[in-house]
Amino acid sequence: MNGQRRTPAQSALLGAALSMAAPFAATAETAAQQITRAGTQSSVAGPAETFVGTVRVDPLFPADTDVQASSAYVSFEPGARSAWHTHPAGQRLVVTSGVGLTQEWGKPAQQIHAGDVVVCPAGVKHWHGAAPHGAMTHLTVTGVTDGRSVDWLEQVSDAQYGAASTGIDVPVAGPLSPRQQAIPLIAAAAASSNMPQLNAALGQGLDAGLTLSEAKEVLVQLYAYAGFPKSLNALGELMNVALDREAKGMATAAGKPPTGQAPVGDALRTVGTANQTRISGAPVRGPVMDFAPIINQFLQTHLFGDIFERDNLDWQSRELVTVGALAAMPEVEAQLRSHMAASQRVGLSREQLRHLAQVLASSGHTAASARALQALEQTPAPAP
Repeated sequence: MNGQRRTPAQSALLGAALSMAAPFAATAETAAQQITRAGTQSSVAGPAETFVGTVRVDPLFPADTDVQASSAYVSFEPGARSAWHTHPAGQRLVVTSGVGLTQEWGKPAQQIHAGDVVVCPAGVKHWHGAAPHGAMTHLTVTGVTDGRSVDWLEQVSDAQYGAASTGIDVPVAGPLSPRQQAIPLIAAAAASSNMPQLNAALGQGLDAGLTLSEAKEVLVQLYAYAGFPKSLNALGELMNVALDREAKGMATAAGKPPTGQAPVGDALRTVGTANQTRISGAPVRGPVMDFAPIINQFLQTHLFGDIFERDNLDWQSRELVTVGALAAMPEVEAQLRSHMAASQRVGLSREQLRHLAQVLASSGHTAASARALQALEQTPAPAP
């Protein structure tokens, strides 16, 4: 990142908050006070090469001959953070609202709250940003030497941010039951092949009343969205969890297998098409279905027929599985938006879906949480 060439205006912008200050004309020397009125300076979006997530910078003042420092307010949306960086002349931060995180290279991350002051000496490699569950704003005062205020380094990875936000001391509360909260966590961990997270989520779900039959069904359905290999690996992990609980004398409700048998042949496709139409809100058509009609036949007969006709998992739970899995997988945002709408058609509220995103964030699935929130915001409530 240090090798990227920027215009003088861009360099000035990156100097105020973490670096950034809007480009101002040099102030003429005068003995009189000067006042810049609130709201007269434009906000700047934090650039993607030096931030993750949505960041807004409101510049206050640039460095000049009298004060070798620039200042700005920097506002981070949930999960947003700066890249790793250093300041050649140091920096001071004052948290004005929310809960955030800051970390010095090689040391544990620390939570920062409204009113906290962070003193960062020159040359110390660090990052700062919002906690997963909510926004954070801080005031920055950044020293300038030889025209430089910041040296940008590599981005903070999702793994680094997830480790830093583990144990964040804000309780998760909302309208999803403990059992429902566990389902998208299981699906997200399985879809991303994170076995430690899956092990913990399965234990959480079984403790919260998810039966072994329901847990199996969650992971069987997963193959339709994430593929057989991930589904099989996840079922193997569930088997290990069940055996471990048995060895420790922990109670695990077996639950009931699905009742009855799904129809076959044309009758199965008829039932599956009806299920698909109800969940989708209308008959499913489109260029892809016209281009490859067999894919819709497979959806109708197998996914919405064979799988959705199994009654050992209700449809709300099945949508929690699907949304959790799709949120954990990049580049499937169109399908995620579709299932945000489908979730509401089968009875999940928008408040519950927001809570789902909050649960994902609080368990370390920060990117999945951001995708889920964005998909929900882009999905209108379905017509009655």
